[in-house]
Amino acid sequence: MKGLVLALLVALAGGQKRDLEPVFRAGQTYVYVYEGLVLLGRRGGAAAAGVRLRCQLEIGRPARANHVLRIQSPKLEEYNGSWPRDPFTPASKLTETLASCFPRAFEFEYSEGKPGNIYAPEDCPIICTNIVRGVLNMMQLIIKKSQNVYELQEAGIEGVCPTRYVIQDNSKNNRATISKSKDLTNCRDKAVKNIGMAYIRPCPTCPLKVRNIESTVMFTYKMKYDDSGALMTSAVSEQMYQIAPFNEPDGVAVMEARQELALVDIKNTPISPPETQLHNHGNLHYRFSGELLQMPIHLIKIKNPELQLTEILRQLVQYNEEGSSKEASAKFLQMIQLFRLVTLDQIEPLWVQFANEPPYRHWFLSAICAAGATDTFKFLKQKIHLEKLNIWEAAVTLPLAFHFVTPNEQTLEIASTFLTCPQIQKAPMLRILVYLGYGCMVNRYSAQASFLPNELLQPLHDLATEAASKGHAEDMALALKAIGNAGEPASIKHILKFLPTFSPVAAALPNRIHADAVLALRKIARKDLAKVRQTLLQIFMDNSLAPNVRMVACVVLLETKPALPTVAAMASLLLKETSLQVASFTYSHMKALAVGRIPQLYNLSAACNIAIKLLSPRLDRLSYRYSKVIHVGGYSTEYKAGAIWRVYLMNSPGTMFPSDIITKVRGYYASTATDIAEVALRSQSLSNIMRKRNIPFTEYDTYKTLKELGKTLLGWKELPPEDPLISAYVKVLGQEIAFVDIGKDVIQQAVTTLTGSSNWQPVVAKVMDEARRGISGRWILPGMVAELRHIVPTAVGLPLEFSLCGVALAQTAAAVDMQMSPPLSGNFRPSQLLEANMEVHADIKPKVYFHVIAVMGINTQYFQNGLEFHAEFSANTTMKFDARINVKEKSFKLETTPCRQEVELAAARSEVYAISRNIEEVDSEKRSHILPKGEVLSIPEQQFQSSGISSGDRSEKQRNISSVISKGYQQGSEEEHHHSVGGRSYARTFCSKLASLGCYACLSLKSRDSTFLRNTYLHKLIGEHEAKIVLKPVQTDADIDKIQLEIQAGSRAASKIIDVVSSGSEEEDVSSPYGDIQAKLKKILGIEKVFKVANKTWHHKKWIHSKDKTAVTHLWVEASAAPFFSSSSSSTASSAHGKETRNEQEKNAVRQSGRKRGSRSSSKGNGSSRSTSGPASSKICSSSSSSSREDHSGDKHCSEDSAYSNRQANLAVYQFWFKPTDEQDPERKVLNSSTSSSSSSASDEGISRAISQPKLLGDTKPPILAVVLRAIQKNEPQAGFQLVLYTDIQPMRSRIQMFVSSIAGSSRWKLCADASAINPHKALGSLKWGQDCQEYKIATKIATGQFASHPAVQMKLEWPKVPSGIRRAARWFYTFVPGAAYMLGYSQRQQRSPSRQATMVMALTSPRTCDVVLKLPDLTIYDRAIRLPLPFPSGPSTPTSTLPSSDGNLFSKAAFSIIENLKARCSVSQNMITTFNGVEFNYSMPANCYHVLAQDCSPELKFLVTMKTPEESADLIAINVRLASHEIDMYVSNGLIQLKINGVQAPTDVPYTSNSDASMLISSEKKGLSLKAPDYGIDKLYYDGHTLEIQVAFWMAGKTCGICGKYDGEKEREYQMPSGYLAKDAVSFAQSWIVSEDPCAGACKLQRKLVKIEKPVAFEKKASKCYSVEAVLHCVEGCSATKIVPVSVGFHCVPADSTLNVEEQTRLQQKSEDLVSTAYAHTACSCEHQSCPA
Repeated sequence: MKGLVLALLVALAGGQKRDLEPVFRAGQTYVYVYEGLVLLGRRGGAAAAGVRLRCQLEIGRPARANHVLRIQSPKLEEYNGSWPRDPFTPASKLTETLASCFPRAFEFEYSEGKPGNIYAPEDCPIICTNIVRGVLNMMQLIIKKSQNVYELQEAGIEGVCPTRYVIQDNSKNNRATISKSKDLTNCRDKAVKNIGMAYIRPCPTCPLKVRNIESTVMFTYKMKYDDSGALMTSAVSEQMYQIAPFNEPDGVAVMEARQELALVDIKNTPISPPETQLHNHGNLHYRFSGELLQMPIHLIKIKNPELQLTEILRQLVQYNEEGSSKEASAKFLQMIQLFRLVTLDQIEPLWVQFANEPPYRHWFLSAICAAGATDTFKFLKQKIHLEKLNIWEAAVTLPLAFHFVTPNEQTLEIASTFLTCPQIQKAPMLRILVYLGYGCMVNRYSAQASFLPNELLQPLHDLATEAASKGHAEDMALALKAIGNAGEPASIKHILKFLPTFSPVAAALPNRIHADAVLALRKIARKDLAKVRQTLLQIFMDNSLAPNVRMVACVVLLETKPALPTVAAMASLLLKETSLQVASFTYSHMKALAVGRIPQLYNLSAACNIAIKLLSPRLDRLSYRYSKVIHVGGYSTEYKAGAIWRVYLMNSPGTMFPSDIITKVRGYYASTATDIAEVALRSQSLSNIMRKRNIPFTEYDTYKTLKELGKTLLGWKELPPEDPLISAYVKVLGQEIAFVDIGKDVIQQAVTTLTGSSNWQPVVAKVMDEARRGISGRWILPGMVAELRHIVPTAVGLPLEFSLCGVALAQTAAAVDMQMSPPLSGNFRPSQLLEANMEVHADIKPKVYFHVIAVMGINTQYFQNGLEFHAEFSANTTMKFDARINVKEKSFKLETTPCRQEVELAAARSEVYAISRNIEEVDSEKRSHILPKGEVLSIPEQQFQSSGISSGDRSEKQRNISSVISKGYQQGSEEEHHHSVGGRSYARTFCSKLASLGCYACLSLKSRDSTFLRNTYLHKLIGEHEAKIVLKPVQTDADIDKIQLEIQAGSRAASKIIDVVSSGSEEEDVSSPYGDIQAKLKKILGIEKVFKVANKTWHHKKWIHSKDKTAVTHLWVEASAAPFFSSSSSSTASSAHGKETRNEQEKNAVRQSGRKRGSRSSSKGNGSSRSTSGPASSKICSSSSSSSREDHSGDKHCSEDSAYSNRQANLAVYQFWFKPTDEQDPERKVLNSSTSSSSSSASDEGISRAISQPKLLGDTKPPILAVVLRAIQKNEPQAGFQLVLYTDIQPMRSRIQMFVSSIAGSSRWKLCADASAINPHKALGSLKWGQDCQEYKIATKIATGQFASHPAVQMKLEWPKVPSGIRRAARWFYTFVPGAAYMLGYSQRQQRSPSRQATMVMALTSPRTCDVVLKLPDLTIYDRAIRLPLPFPSGPSTPTSTLPSSDGNLFSKAAFSIIENLKARCSVSQNMITTFNGVEFNYSMPANCYHVLAQDCSPELKFLVTMKTPEESADLIAINVRLASHEIDMYVSNGLIQLKINGVQAPTDVPYTSNSDASMLISSEKKGLSLKAPDYGIDKLYYDGHTLEIQVAFWMAGKTCGICGKYDGEKEREYQMPSGYLAKDAVSFAQSWIVSEDPCAGACKLQRKLVKIEKPVAFEKKASKCYSVEAVLHCVEGCSATKIVPVSVGFHCVPADSTLNVEEQTRLQQKSEDLVSTAYAHTACSCEHQSCPA
């Protein structure tokens, strides 16, 4: 047994794994050689920058437990050049600076391969301890003795990261190799600092994780076994960070860090312990230091901060005056850096020195704001407290300061003092900015702090509490918006106090406060999602809230990305929703989300897609009278970036158009989202301000009558008053930075100022006087627009930074002087401006400059190494001119100097460098272009060498080219491509030369990139790029003195052209009669040559059109081409018409085949076309010459039988034909009716007029406008351009002609434009230019007609000949058309159409839908039932004849028709009633009982319209209208309509007009009477005894009540009784509006009573008695019912033994509804037993 045990022990000992934990023996010193390298940008042979540290390490363990580390002989080297060709450069001075901290010993804890705390001298720089952390991080080895491959979470310099170990044990050689890899992307407790990224939100719940920054590190250890453990002989680490700015797999920028540790010696002498006291500096976790304050784009050695700031300020002003914007932006950033380092005491002397010098003051304040340090923030607080800044300076600096300041305990304490500063409190604008800024600071502080003290939120909560107690709506809004900016869950209970759903007291607050409270929950949802989502859902489901509040809750709720159960709950609520505004908005929003393609919204999109399938499609058919969401967005899955733009249109019941508009832009990048900008505009009751307000409605009898009437209608209340309001807010990066609430008083004052006759005149006079004195000055606004920084540690212990910084400079220098003759008198009148001659002398120089710098590199306070990307954009111009304006003579003259020197109007540049800086050599920055410089040949040096062309031929071609370039008018381009070692180069210049005006504009493009390595956006960006627009002077024989622009309107226009030409000739002045003036004008313009050619063409082509009655001869018909609207002259067009026979089209439509048809047709005879097909087909169409010439693209007019008409219904929409209105037979209304070769007489007449009118309007009309642009030269003829405009406006037709020509007589270049409306249904236009307007032309036609029996409009564009540049641009644009059509949901079909022609037809298929067909030469795009934003006044079967008649222009009437169709109308015809909202129902009125048909329910109570049915005739109706002091009765007596006004009979044939403050007109119309009272809200009331129609004004929307409804679009809530209760049926609804009368004095014997269910009721299994909660119509006491109708009524049930009885009406009306049952209402009574006092 003992032997067996011994054998087992030996076997166990032999199989046990040897210990691999590194051990440093006590009494020995281990000497290692260490090298740490960080390199950026070495791949692809491009330039790189980096730093390398070499040193010797001594490690030992004295007698005590801690190990000791000494760093000997450190040597720091910099690299800047082309890797690996260029060598490292020793940084000796920097080495000396850093070496001061290394010779001193460091102690560290080390146990089981894990380094612990690090001990160093107290004053040791953090950069040195971080380098030590990088060394010790290599020595960390966590060995598991039982496993060779394992994973764990290992704490290191970067944080706690996933780590994988692989151990390869070679016991035979006493060696082992350990490989360790870390995933640095998924670390916990990660060492990272983000600055300026508080508003960029990550998406932790996104289904697809996208990271554009990834990193990993790999370690390789060589171990050697010895007696006491394992000895680390070498260690190598390789770390890689890569960033993909465009999320491209190959488009990455790389940082590589490498460490090497090698054992060189083991000394048997113990290492000496540290001689000084050491302090604990923490464990391996990286510590951030001065790099947080140090920008990565420059190094500043601080010597004398005050002197350095002074010098930089002076340089800034100097650079600004010199126009050196790039240098100024760099110095501005340096000044910001210095302000972050100085103290408050050092800033004050600088302010005293420069505060009174405006050029320095602007730079100073801008840098103070951008610095964001505690002392700069405190300085700004002091200056505002001492009122050293004016209100506008404070308004600009405060938002910037609150945005850039670093949030911490000190700055938040300073910010809280801003809230109580008296100077802030007395300026409302500053108070708003401060509170909103404070909320933003709290939000940014909470993003970086683990705990937020309640004291920070207390000022905001106190403001909310105080505002609520005092009822100050402005302060409530401010508090809620500031709380919303803070976004803390601790504020939820304070927000709920402003919502009626949770606090009944809040019901009295304005709706806008409720909406602000909901919006305040937006950011809180990111921290307490469950509670906010539950709160928002309750608000959304609360029907008692205003619709706009519920819609805002819908927006915020869906922004929380709820799951399917929540979205389904919202959808189920919409199925029973009575507010169509809320239903339409929610459905529209869900539909927009359902089609989204943003990965972060995938789950929400899927849930919304299911929800909209549960909802009724009718919600999608609602018009824009109801609230909608407009959604536009896109996302690139390749680059993981996208954006969406949404517009929330929220209508209120009281408006026809949106009262709340919110527009928002959100960007998505990788797995983050940012709310870029949001703007909202809210309006309320503006119509009350815009219309008259001085009418005393409350003093009239109608107001008192309506008040008394309200007492008889159970539960009726007038609408609460709404004060006019305009509210707006602006959010940037999700933070509300400003808002404004403009109340009633401010709006009324503004309206009075604009419309009044006395207040604004002194203001205008003062402004004109200031302008006369002259305005001059220089303004500059510099600012840092962004600073985004992401800092992580490298394995070496140095910080790696990714940053983006942007600077903007805007400046203007202006000197403006104005003179008036005669000068303005003391008693200023506006008419003086119309009679004065004004001269303005101006010299304005605006300039804008942006500079963006992106950095990836090492950034410490001692050195910087990395890659820098610089992008610049600049735009500047000089506007120096003299202008003369004479309003009386309708003349304007402007003179300016020509271009004297080269001016860069706009430029954009970018370049990438590898940079190296160190603090000891700040003036010797090393900078290398990322791509090595390669020789780029200029254009003249790059001659094309071809063996096929001799040198002589080549020189001849060059001479020809030179002769072309020397012409006066030139457009050219120079292009260059060059590929070299330094990258791919590209250079191109486009120039346009206009010698006559002395200017030469060039667009220059240069590029050198690295796409030859990889074709990615990043490689396209890397290199040098430049694009600029330059204006150069032209070298001419004679210098141009000035450029002159003259505009003359009116009767002097012709004389202006003649005077200009005559001033350079010896011709006599024009004194001849009108005919001679016109002839001379035609000769000057060269128009007679144009029309000479045109007339020849007309006579030559006249025989062709002899049979074409529908063809319209238009201006400038060429002899070499057919008229624009003729397809017979083009074989291509004619053949395209006949490619498909109609029979085959029918077959194809049935088969839904996409194959091309092969039938062909030919054009024969005089243009008639015939189509033939197989035996089964028959002749379908025989086109007349009219159709072949006038019609295109499948719009033939064909003769067809009824069988074909039936088959036509199955055709696709693109196969229908358009039939113009003026070619339709007025006797037949059928589409595609037979048309003969001659059109109708009406069409003939219109075409004859079009043909007979003169070709040149100048033959009969003088020009109405003349424009001359010319260059004035000494002793040289004038050069420039002249424009003449003619118009002929008539009731039936209109025409406009414009001619542009050169002043120089030698040039025949001209531009001719003509537009005319031939008749109310057709408009033509053409544009021709070139030599005598004959080289290029474009024509268009717009016509109305029918398309598949629907009213339609056709727009046609033809381009017979256009320049090649336009053709290239059109082809480029054409490539995007199919994709755009697909994205918009349109159908497409490859189908040949006439070349060089595009036709679009829009057919109105219903008032809210239309069909669209767009035919391009090779593509047809179409769609059906496209929703229109507004209803159009026509129906699907409306024939063309029902459209506006030809006595007016259809195009001018379209807008008016739409507006008229939007107005509300209520009509009564016999028993059919149609409400304002379009709800129809049948109702038989009880005789002799007046019903409230329509009344004003606003606080003004302006009108009342009641109606009754006389007992003698149920077909007649009588109405009573009350307006102001008027009581108007209209009724029928003896078959005639009678009119009584205030009880006095009035004639019906004489119009009646009131003499009160508000206008009213009663007149006869058709067979009845018309009443118009627009000031009261009644646009028109028509009565003829049998029918009644009321049309109310727009501004009465939501303010009416009665049987006609509220005019609020809420059809689901139409049956609203006076009490607000919704009736169960139409009868109950109408009967609730009966006017109660004295049963003895009045004719109506009906009154409303609460009723009881007589039969026993078992409610909830108990015997109960049930009483109605709404009154039912019953006969008065003493009368019996002779006619009854059943109605549905709600009942409240109580136990049978309850004391509640039917007489307690007030209590019953307040009870809940328990069940619905049928009751019987009385509609006629017999009163034989009624007892009335005598």
